[in-house]
Amino acid sequence: MPKISVVVPCYNEEESAPLFLNEVLAVAYKIPADFEIIFVDDGSKDSTLQVLRSLAGEHPQVRYINFSRNFGKEAAVLAGLEHSTGDYIVVMDADLQHPPVLLPQMYDAIVNEGFDSVAAKRKNRKGEPPIRSFFARRFYRLINRISQTEMMDGATDYRMMTRQMVDAVLSLKEYNRFTKGLFSWVGFNTKWLEYENVPRVAGETKWSFFSLFKYSLEGIISFSVRPLAISSFFGFLFCLLAFVGIAFLIIRWIMFGDPVQGWVSTACIILFVGGVQLFSTGILGQYIAKSYLEVKGRPVYIIKEKK
Repeated sequence: MPKISVVVPCYNEEESAPLFLNEVLAVAYKIPADFEIIFVDDGSKDSTLQVLRSLAGEHPQVRYINFSRNFGKEAAVLAGLEHSTGDYIVVMDADLQHPPVLLPQMYDAIVNEGFDSVAAKRKNRKGEPPIRSFFARRFYRLINRISQTEMMDGATDYRMMTRQMVDAVLSLKEYNRFTKGLFSWVGFNTKWLEYENVPRVAGETKWSFFSLFKYSLEGIISFSVRPLAISSFFGFLFCLLAFVGIAFLIIRWIMFGDPVQGWVSTACIILFVGGVQLFSTGILGQYIAKSYLEVKGRPVYIIKEKK
């Protein structure tokens, strides 16, 4: 029988984990395959680890990995993929916002239709704060314009992949990981399944607006160098404007003998140009910072305990 590995990143999911496991096991019998479910505890502050130990003791299909501290969801996904042993690997959230009922469809699409990956995307953003939905749509539109890697609007981390595709993702050894982009970058044939957005089964979301904003910057910097080109363009543009302005002032002084007046306008121009310079320097700094982290070669995560 083929084997399916389900990778489940967890952070403070003591209430959700047992409910998630029950839902997955209720669907598993519909699929002609063995299952292993790998919970990755990303340094939770609550009793998630104790719950996972209990679940692993009760169910032979359950394994868990416990980090030494919180390393982030990207690290948790990487750890789950690296420790998976299945022929097909699924990445899911523990809060049941990724409906397990889609698993049979995913399996059928890979086994019988020949796809390498089946990913889930939301039909709409019902239930999300409007401002978050607005910026999320702007992010996907922006990154698809400035990057050669296409990312689907509404795409989630929920997907089933073949072992070949997972091995391709794991061959990318970068420290700064943006999983959605990596899944797209490696290619392979992907089928998209749409589903209605559903609320969390328990607990609260760990993603604030600021954390999502930082995550979007990770994606842009990881998959596009266009911001560097934009900052270079601004530098060239302002040099050109400065040259034109100087030429205009010299001609005006020669022809009319009119000295330049108005310190307020001069101060505004200086502040504006200085702001553009700082903005461009900040963009450059982000790329340098990512390179700095890559060069140090630190591990993406550290495991304290596993089963």
